[in-house]
Amino acid sequence: MTRFTRSGLILGTAGLVLGILGVIFAIIPLLFWLGGILALLGLILGAVGMGRAKRGAATNKGVAISGTILGLIGLILSIVFGIMTAMAVDKVVDDVNKELSRTAPAPTGADKGSAAAGDAGGTDGTDGAAVPELLAADEAIVYDDDLQISLSAAKSFEPSEYNVGHTKGNKAYKVTLLIENGSKEKFNADTVILEARAGEAGVTAEQIFDEGLDGVTGSVAPGKKATGVFAFSVPADAKTLTVEVTPGLDYEAQQWELKF
Repeated sequence: MTRFTRSGLILGTAGLVLGILGVIFAIIPLLFWLGGILALLGLILGAVGMGRAKRGAATNKGVAISGTILGLIGLILSIVFGIMTAMAVDKVVDDVNKELSRTAPAPTGADKGSAAAGDAGGTDGTDGAAVPELLAADEAIVYDDDLQISLSAAKSFEPSEYNVGHTKGNKAYKVTLLIENGSKEKFNADTVILEARAGEAGVTAEQIFDEGLDGVTGSVAPGKKATGVFAFSVPADAKTLTVEVTPGLDYEAQQWELKF
């Protein structure tokens, strides 16, 4: 066997091996690019091996043909799976962007009025006016999925002797949380968290657990409302209660400043 015959045999065999590897890697997520490279090499070597076989420099024409075909198949598969991977990544990015947009708070009616007033004064006139850091009693925040949260004014509350959370010498105040589910999906009210601070010093106001404080639980169907009553233990000299409401992990927290 001559040197040229051995070279022809090697080229055809290498084309077949690379063609097989190209097909395998082409269908593996994130490795399609490697499959494309191997398949292209297999296609080239297989074609060269076929040429050598036609000239009588090799006897493995069938192997070279198989390598060429597999290389072509692998190249096509790598392109197809590359496109599918790009589409999948784009879809994930779009879903993430939609989720972030959905959970961003939308301006309330009062905020929109402020934005309109600002437009008259020469602001940039964007529709997405920022929600105030502190809302007042009975003002609402409306999220982009039309979930609306509002908090009532603080009212005096007399804890029972069986309460948990109230400190002797403090005053107790209760607030009513109103949830209006304007979205198209059920809202899980069990995820709602309330935290409070009192006075200018921002002292933590412990939540009180007692009779008549039913909170808010369960799910709220689309188009329905739910209310819950919460109470907090506040230092006697405090004049304000700042309550932060977090509707859930997918929603930004909002604060209300309630004055006594």
